Formats: sequence, C-alpha cells, structure tokens
Amino acid sequence: MKKTEEYIKMISLGEADDRLIDIYVDKDKLSYQKNRYIDALKEFNRLFGDNVDGIFSAPGRSEIGGNHTDHQHGEVLAASINDDAIAIVKKTDNNEVNILSKGYDMITISLEELDKKESEEGTTSSLIRGVIAKTKENGYNIGGFDAYVTSNVLSGSGLSSSAAFETLIGTILSGLYNDMSISAIEIAIIGQYAENIYFGKPCGLMDQMACSVGSLCHIDFENPSDPKVLKTSFDMDSAGYSLCITDTKGSHADLTPDYAAVPAEMKFVAACFGKEVLRELKEEDILSHASYIREKCGDRAFLRAIHFYEENKRVQAEVNALNNNDIEAFLSTVKKSGDSSYKYLQNVYTNHQPDKQNMSVALMISEMTLGDNGVARVHGGGFAGTIQAFVKNEAVAEYKKSMDDIFGQGSCNVLKIRKYGGISVM
Repeated sequence: MKKTEEYIKMISLGEADDRLIDIYVDKDKLSYQKNRYIDALKEFNRLFGDNVDGIFSAPGRSEIGGNHTDHQHGEVLAASINDDAIAIVKKTDNNEVNILSKGYDMITISLEELDKKESEEGTTSSLIRGVIAKTKENGYNIGGFDAYVTSNVLSGSGLSSSAAFETLIGTILSGLYNDMSISAIEIAIIGQYAENIYFGKPCGLMDQMACSVGSLCHIDFENPSDPKVLKTSFDMDSAGYSLCITDTKGSHADLTPDYAAVPAEMKFVAACFGKEVLRELKEEDILSHASYIREKCGDRAFLRAIHFYEENKRVQAEVNALNNNDIEAFLSTVKKSGDSSYKYLQNVYTNHQPDKQNMSVALMISEMTLGDNGVARVHGGGFAGTIQAFVKNEAVAEYKKSMDDIFGQGSCNVLKIRKYGGISVM
C-alpha cells in the first residue's frame, strides 16, 4: 500500500516515465498521461482517502481484420490500443464494491447480492455485478474495494469501451485478491459472460479478448466456447505507422435491421446446406451452388457469404505478414479487406439512405490524401460510425487535418497499438 502523495511525487519527478511510455507508446502524449494519472490520484484521494493498493489499466481495441466473421465462427485479427480505462484502487473489508467513474454517479455493489437483477440490464452496474459474480463462480477470491475510474476510450467509436471496462474490473479482482493469477483469456470470457447474461447484450468474444490479451491478437472462433488465441508480436510504431480512427459522425439510428441482416443472411446461406454457420461449410460448397443460393437467398447473401471465406484467408495473410515483419504485405491485405467490405459485405452505407454516405466520403478523402502513405477501411460493424487507417507517422498530421476539416475538429483520433492488455500499472 502506498499513499496518493507518493504516487503523485513519483509521477511528477519522472520516475514513472519509462513505464508510461512502455504502456502508451506515444512519447508525445507522455505529459498528457502523467497529468491524467495525477488528476485521477487526486480525485481518488478526495473520494476515498490517501491509501492506494494498486493502479490498473485496460485498453480499448480495434478490429484489424475479420470484418463480420466472428458470428460465423471465423477468424479475427484485433489489436489493443493506447486509449484505456484506468482505476485507482484500494481494498476494503466492508463486503462491497464502490466505483465512481469520471462524469458519473457512484455505483455500490454488495458482494452478498451477486445474482442478476433484471432492473439493471443495460447498465454499468450490471457489468460490475456480472464480472464479480462470474469471477467468484469460477473459483477465484473476491473482496471489497473502492475505485476511481477514468477512461479515454471513446464510447460509440467501435473501440469497445464496455469491453475495456469489463476487463478493468476483472484485472482489479485478479490483482487485489488473486495475485494476478487469472489469465487474460479467462478475464475476457468472464467479461463476455457479464455482457451477455447480466447486461443483456448477445456480443461475441472478440472485443473482450482483444482488450484483455493485448497487442495484436489472432483469434479463431471455430469453437466459440474455446477460441484459439495467438498473440502476434509486431511493433507497428517501429515500422513507422500509426492507427487513425475517424468518427464520420453518421447516425446509427434505425440501422439495427442493417446490422442484423449481415449475420442473418450468412446464416440463411448456411441453412441451405443444413448448417448453422458458414464455418461448417467450405467455400467450394457455396461457389458450386451459386445459382441455387442466388435464387433462394438473393445475390447480396451470396456475396456476403463469399466475403466471409475470403476474409478468413485475409486474416491469415495479415498474421503471416506481421510475423514476417512484412508491413507492405500487411497493408496490401488490409486494403483488400476494406475493398471486400465495401463491395461484397456491403456495410459502408445503408441502401435505405443512399444520400447519407459519411464513410464513403471518408474513404474517398483518405485515398486522395494518403496516396502511398497508408491505407483505409471500414471499422467495426459499419453503415455509419468510423473508418480505420494505417498512416505513415510522417503523414499523420496532414491526414488528421483532412479528416477534421471534413468531419469536425477532433474527429480523427491518432492511436498506437500497445503491447499490453489488462495490467497492473504500478
């Protein structure tokens, strides 16, 4: 246990600089991170006193490859980013958890009341309760704690702020009461359980896995109850590239049918062969029955099915390129992934609103601005929202300006891929 003043002095004097740069990668943001941690420590002191048992961090995530493949038991390449949620924490012996997140009210969870509460569905309280309950159910120690949380993972940006939060709570319990012995994969599965059962959102496991495991993460969902996870070590910053996520300010209102149609149409194709998902079939099965599928399911369903198989191949190609330190091959495959999402998956804009094509505009401006300095593609679910670009570090300023000029100041977020998932910072 340390005092908040000790941590503040250590950070102020630069004694934590190496640790913060190691975590957040971007040296230009060191001052920002130091001030962020100091402000959090001061606020924790105001709320809970000056004793601190730990500082924890969990990152947001960005999907790199595998656009709309996880729900068909496909393969995904995802990455943790250097935007994160951090928590200043101390143990308590009063059998309850108190968490105040910046900008929100205090949440108190009794450790004697861990059953799901229907009235909490869709709330942060349900996520906390669900993570604690599943951690206990899995045989790990739990206990009370006070925490002040602050996050710069943008909500609604496709960077998975909820998965970062779930990972943060799981990492706190691992650190405070289990000597950091709960594996990153198990913390991810616990987070998914909390979101599925307690929060009431039937999400896959990709978000939690990328946030918890860290770095570039290759996930194969052929067996979704036991996904294969391989961490891919590649230093994107050393290769000279940054990850830029641009919020195109498109409205997600009324898009639920568009999102739902993607897995539904893929499953419709699979059902033609008596299967539940496309992973249970081979691409040759689809191609050799093209006329039948087009007639029974429609052309878009056929195109989306082919996207699934080709996207799985691209994930494997991206991983191989990174393992071989071949950045050009990686970027070429990212571009092909984006092209396939646009032409075959068709999730860049909705056919119901052809006059609203924010992401189409963003992708066009990206190509015109970047030239040979990077590649861009749709990010996440699509139809509105965000695009992703890998941009040469020396071209980032110009690219950010071009995006901000179109979509508003601060629309383009410049990120780095960090090597850590959920961790104890200090």
